[in-house]
Amino acid sequence: MNTRSSTAAPIAAIRAPSGQLRRASVRALSGPLRRAAAAVRRAPLSAALALVVIAVSVHVIAVPLAVVRYPPMTDLPFHAAQTAVFRHYLDPAWHFREQFTLQPLAVPYMSMYALGALLMLVLPPVAAVKVAAAAMLALLPAGLAVLFHGLKRSPLLGVLGLVLVWCNLTHWGFLNHMGALGLFAMVVGLTLLLVDRPSRGRQIALALALVALFFTHVFRFPFALAAVVGAAIVVFPATRRLRPIALPLAPSLALFAAWLAVRTDTLHAAPFAPALHWERLGEVPSLLFASFTDPAEAAAARRAARLVLAALLVCAAGAAAQLASASPGPAQPAGASSGPAQPAADARDRAFARLAALVPVACAAVFLGLFLTLPLQIGLWWYVYPREIVAALFLALGAFPDLPRSPWLKAPAVLALSAAAISLGAVVQDNYRRFDESTRDFDALVARIPPAPRLLYLVFDHGGSTRTTTPFIHLPAWVQATRGGWLSFHFAVWDASPVAYRPRSEPGAVVPPPTPLRWEWTPERFDVRRHGAFFDWFLVRRRAGGDRLFAKDPSIVPVDHVGDWWLYRRSSGP
Repeated sequence: MNTRSSTAAPIAAIRAPSGQLRRASVRALSGPLRRAAAAVRRAPLSAALALVVIAVSVHVIAVPLAVVRYPPMTDLPFHAAQTAVFRHYLDPAWHFREQFTLQPLAVPYMSMYALGALLMLVLPPVAAVKVAAAAMLALLPAGLAVLFHGLKRSPLLGVLGLVLVWCNLTHWGFLNHMGALGLFAMVVGLTLLLVDRPSRGRQIALALALVALFFTHVFRFPFALAAVVGAAIVVFPATRRLRPIALPLAPSLALFAAWLAVRTDTLHAAPFAPALHWERLGEVPSLLFASFTDPAEAAAARRAARLVLAALLVCAAGAAAQLASASPGPAQPAGASSGPAQPAADARDRAFARLAALVPVACAAVFLGLFLTLPLQIGLWWYVYPREIVAALFLALGAFPDLPRSPWLKAPAVLALSAAAISLGAVVQDNYRRFDESTRDFDALVARIPPAPRLLYLVFDHGGSTRTTTPFIHLPAWVQATRGGWLSFHFAVWDASPVAYRPRSEPGAVVPPPTPLRWEWTPERFDVRRHGAFFDWFLVRRRAGGDRLFAKDPSIVPVDHVGDWWLYRRSSGP
């Protein structure tokens, strides 16, 4: 008996499917690779400029976050804490389940937290949160690139979105809002692409973008719905299509209807009286780039404005040259037959482009109107109208003319826009690096706090950074993000986050005592006998120290003092 032959047949049978699978995988990958290679051969300059834009985007967004351990975004520590709640909710060592309840549909600001929680599976908490923050900011150039593609202009113009990445809203930590703006632009661009050339893939992409927007910023979502329908109507004379948008709207509309039924009381619209404030137009510069005391920020903003204007002039010159060189009609080679199909298609594309150009302008006008009429505060929501000028300017970028076809003009325009973003990013990078020095004392004391502490924190002194708004006010929330446990103040108290406190009467609930409104901003209201009993660790930022704050409770003893931070603990259980 030939044992070699008898065993070879089963082995060959086993190897055959795996070989077929490998060949199928190679074929699946080779198609996109071949198309990409063909695109590079057809337009090598555009391919090179695309790599430049990607590299600049990574540099402008990622490097400032990489040079500092704790980025000085005011609200970021609590974004980190809530991300950790999702990551460790079922881990009893972190003590999150006994404190919090999760409400991802009632308050669906979920995208950054979900991404950050997934990243925490493979990255340390601080690094995971910074990567998630970078992803939110990267949606600005990405969304703008899709919008320009839908407008039949070069997606390379997405680099314009980098100019607004490091505006005041980002330094406040309004990252969901910033990410939602990028998704809004993406939704508009996908709508235009879909009604122009319908396909199943574009329908799926639009549906997914709308769902992502819903879970990023629910109050931006109704505007996106209106923009989808409005964009399809505006270009209808050129496309004669409305039906393709119906199916992509269905999943997000179902989610929105469910949210209306289960949303928390905090998310119900509070009454307000709109009034027109033209004087706010004079506030625009201070609402965009006034996050640092460093005068280099204003200088970089002016330099960026000049570079964007230069690129605008180059693009306008290219458009004028293209218009001047256009012939009344296409020349036909001898013997060639010409039918009406191609000229008609060209005319239809031109009509589509003209109508589509109205869409971002109309969206920008709506947000400008909100900027001029909304109040500063609606219910618990603060800093309301300043957010809208960023939305208006971001969508107004969609009016930027297309890049010139001439490589001698296209490359300088893209490089000028890239330089504008790099200029602004360099100032942020420098100031973030300086802030890293200001948190060495905080980091040293945090290392002495055990896992899952019951931590009360008080921030009296806010000096020591170049930020115009304190980055220290919520800094101790990083303790919960990295160690778990309890905090004396938490965003969960407002019931406007996907993480909320459990009812204190619920069996098994262990929830910190309630705090009055603006407690974190008024630490002088602290009374150790009224507010300190629940806690066993105490972190104070106060140059004069905190001994007097705890004098009436002899069980609280000092542990260490580094820089402006003082650490205390309870010598016996509370």
